Amino acid sequence: MANNSSIRFRPAEAADAAAIRDIVREAYARWVPVIGREPLPMRADYDKALQEHQFDLAIENGRIVGLIETITHDDHIWIENVAVASEAQGRGIGRKLLESAERTADEAGLRELRLLTNGAFEANVSLSKRLGYAIDREEPFMNGTTVYMSKNLP
Repeated sequence: MANNSSIRFRPAEAADAAAIRDIVREAYARWVPVIGREPLPMRADYDKALQEHQFDLAIENGRIVGLIETITHDDHIWIENVAVASEAQGRGIGRKLLESAERTADEAGLRELRLLTNGAFEANVSLSKRLGYAIDREEPFMNGTTVYMSKNLP
């Protein structure tokens, strides 16, 4: 398995919409049996999202293996989605994508990042906590729990 040195990052373009949709659907598929439905990112319109949000892609051997979708607000960066292809998971790509969102915040002069995840996605909650995100609140959503998290930059 290749290490992270073979991975480069670039902003997404409109032509990447189909590949982004495929990566998201594949990355989130493992959660369908856990929550009994497709997670919302699996149903998003990525042609539209690419026009409205910033996407940064992790590329390995010319192929997209991960992505982060962010939205810049007046006082924080909202992390809409992070997805890593299943064959590339466990290699720190998600962490590197989240670090890229911190750079985006820093460049915009913002000190806070926010995200939400499904409480059933324990691996996602754990990763976010390890990276310094705190749980702000939990709310019921579609027979489950939405976990809202944030991180303040120094």
